[in-house]
Amino acid sequence: MLTITDLSLRIAGRLLIDHASLTLPSGTKAGLVGRNGTGKTTLFKAITGELSPETGSIGLPKNVRIGQVAQEAPGTEEPLIDIVLKADVERTALLAEEQTATDPHRIAEIHIRLADIDAHSAESRAATILSGLGFDAEAQQRPASSFSGGWRMRVALAAVLFAEPDLLLLDEPTNYLDLEGTLWLETYVAKYPHTVLLISHDRDLLNSAVNSIIHLDKQKLTFWRGGYDQFERQLSEQRELQEKGRVKQEAARKHLQSFVDRFRAKASKARQAQSRIKALEKMKPISALVDDTVRPFSFPEPVKTVASPIVALDHVNVGYQPGKPILKKMTLRIDADDRIALLGANGNGKSTFAKLLSGRLKPDSGTMTVAPGLKVAIFAQHQLDDLRPEENAYEHVRRLMPEAPESRVRGRVAQFGLTTEKMNTPAKDLSGGEKARLLMGLAAFEGPNLFIFDEPTNHLDIDSRESLIHALNEYPGAVILISHDRHLLEATADRLWLVKDGHVNPYDGDLADYRQQVTGVSGDRKERREAEKASKADRRREAAARRASAEPLAKEIRATEALMDRLRKRIDTLEDELANPAVYEKDPSTATRLAKERSQLSAQLTQHEERWLTMSAEYEEATAE
Repeated sequence: MLTITDLSLRIAGRLLIDHASLTLPSGTKAGLVGRNGTGKTTLFKAITGELSPETGSIGLPKNVRIGQVAQEAPGTEEPLIDIVLKADVERTALLAEEQTATDPHRIAEIHIRLADIDAHSAESRAATILSGLGFDAEAQQRPASSFSGGWRMRVALAAVLFAEPDLLLLDEPTNYLDLEGTLWLETYVAKYPHTVLLISHDRDLLNSAVNSIIHLDKQKLTFWRGGYDQFERQLSEQRELQEKGRVKQEAARKHLQSFVDRFRAKASKARQAQSRIKALEKMKPISALVDDTVRPFSFPEPVKTVASPIVALDHVNVGYQPGKPILKKMTLRIDADDRIALLGANGNGKSTFAKLLSGRLKPDSGTMTVAPGLKVAIFAQHQLDDLRPEENAYEHVRRLMPEAPESRVRGRVAQFGLTTEKMNTPAKDLSGGEKARLLMGLAAFEGPNLFIFDEPTNHLDIDSRESLIHALNEYPGAVILISHDRHLLEATADRLWLVKDGHVNPYDGDLADYRQQVTGVSGDRKERREAEKASKADRRREAAARRASAEPLAKEIRATEALMDRLRKRIDTLEDELANPAVYEKDPSTATRLAKERSQLSAQLTQHEERWLTMSAEYEEATAE
């Protein structure tokens, strides 16, 4: 389906992809992963022809249909269902031609083609997709202009899914979906009948919806079979082996170099020294691993401990207009160490509930009791626009610490996970992830007892999300989470509350139960875990079998290394004795005997070194996966 050959891409003078090659088989569902800023979206632009490569080529089958979500969401007066149906350009054109065609043969051809593309079920399929993305039957008949930008982006996603292109390109599709929409999309992409290339930082989506991973790292593309967890494990193992190989190679290099340095100038050893030099030249250096660990998140502990419950609701109603509550009759309590995830489709009132807890909305009726001295912080995506564009992170924090010395202010900014360079960068020039770090740090600045997160992961890559999970688990206060990232919820939340039909109630089940409730598809977590265990066991057995079969060779290598060490020690002793002028003066025959022994031992060492190099290469080949 897709062949990338020797591809180089450059944006604004910055080389993002350097002579990379990749073959993507037809029907593959691949996740494209890599740190933010590595060039994933740029690669999409090259595939669609928006960007010309600096070198190399991208090959696609003739007449292949490529589809991706439109950058501008539809905002017309057309009903949503009609917008989605029009995305099938061929069906639309055939139906229009059918109205005007007069040639019986052409009319017959049109009807046959409409049947071939399953046109009679088009409305049903379009409605199913819209429903999965959160639009009920009534909403599907409403004009697109009546929806907000985020909901319109769902319509754009529905349109490209309905069109069923041969190559479907999805760039962070879950950023404008809730958990329910994300769960539905997982199932849909997994069953999609054609090739999919998906940019995402959602670990569960990359484990459930795709069957391979393309890793963009160090300007190269690498193809891996399996989901994200399998890729992560294999990459870790590969890097561990690479580091072991580098250390081993460095030891061999030092040994060879030592021989060259000792005997290069001696005519009797020039030949052996030259062979060592050639061996050194043939050694392809194994590069040291670069420490690219993401900077951690850090949230300050609550300044003052408050007693549980920190918030208690008794038959509380809340809304935006008097007498028209969004959420009704809520009787709940939040304790000082709670970790609560809010479930429920967008539009059911999760953000309304968050505003109530943060004090931005007051109860219409009922009683809301808040612990004395309670500090509440809230992070929400729309707050990114509240940052002062021209001010850098240091200046934002300086406003909160007007009397503090510069070193203390910069130290506080560093706790947000921003480098010295980034803390001096205007907010408008920061990446989405860097803005999120700044905003989270500002929100938690005073050490809140309750921290509310509304979609905190939208601009974070996978490693940054793992860092956020660690920070949340270390944070001693209460946390309320609204997120479409199931991995984040599973790793941090210990209670689930469902916001639905105007009520907020504890959910009796786990996220796997909720997934099945939303999609009708079991998560099969147990089966996957058992399969993973079996797969790991198989790999361990295979590795053990390879090691066992190569054990005689390993023993010979170890014996040779021990012998080489003894020979080196004896040669060093002989050289020390021969370096003493008294040996030649007192007993020339002894000097001759020592020199002869050194020559013989050096010849033996040369043979054993060559044998050791050969056996080591054979062992590495025999035990490699």
